[in-house]
Amino acid sequence: MNEGFPIRYVDPVFRPPSEAESLILPVTDGCSWNQCTFCEMYTAPQKKFRARDATETLETLRRCGERFGDDIRRVFLADGDALVLPTRRLLEILAAIREHLPAVHRISSYCLPRNLKKKSVDELKELGDAGLSMAYVGAESGDDEVLEKVHKGESFDSTCDALDKLQQADIKRSVMILNGLGGKTLSQQHAKNSARLANATQPEFLATLVVSFPQGEERFRGGFAEWMPCTQAELFAEMETLISTLDLKRTVFRSDHVSNRLVLKGTLGAEKARLLSEIRTAIASPEHARLRPASRHGL
Repeated sequence: MNEGFPIRYVDPVFRPPSEAESLILPVTDGCSWNQCTFCEMYTAPQKKFRARDATETLETLRRCGERFGDDIRRVFLADGDALVLPTRRLLEILAAIREHLPAVHRISSYCLPRNLKKKSVDELKELGDAGLSMAYVGAESGDDEVLEKVHKGESFDSTCDALDKLQQADIKRSVMILNGLGGKTLSQQHAKNSARLANATQPEFLATLVVSFPQGEERFRGGFAEWMPCTQAELFAEMETLISTLDLKRTVFRSDHVSNRLVLKGTLGAEKARLLSEIRTAIASPEHARLRPASRHGL
């Protein structure tokens, strides 16, 4: 912990783009699953999974209250899957946030679907009533073949079950899909079944980013040796299939992560036609599309 700063961070620290103005509060270190072959976020030795000591977390919140007072409006519970903690522990943390950071109006967390199997809807409602307002669910794909090859440890059904539980508990859901995860051969079924997942669950937020491997592809290819990366045109074609297959009533859609060459923002289904038009322009006439320069594309 830096002298004078109330939070002990274990680098690297990750959070969703929309949590840029949030206080990042670690309640666990690392990810309890940490077997997804496409993910490099928690592979460093110091990020080995462990739950933070309850006393440390509560003391951190007390010190945050002294340091920041009413300046904090949002809190993101880190690291990879805070909802793995028992409901009792989470309720203690949420109560401490209310006590020491009374101006907070939004608390969120990453969430692995597997971590909700043992939590009832009533437990999740308790968490929602205590202040947990959003869960970021990395579905990655709705296609079972893709999910198996990347060692996600989830399926279409398990992800649906988790998203349905969160909806019943009135906790908003932000679902992420990885464009290109199926490679050339599984691209279209990946897109269609990911859309099927979103259609079945109607999440409040849906986002895509492009799969990438800053540390190399060796770990990923251990379970998916035949994977071949999509070209930029194929990534756009996959996005066209995804958007055209989506049948959403009122979902905020974002494809604006730095990994995306084509920035897309809109509400589905109201702006589906416009989004499809932008994608089709990028496919047919990339020189006329508003693409990120190659120098600004990446991680």
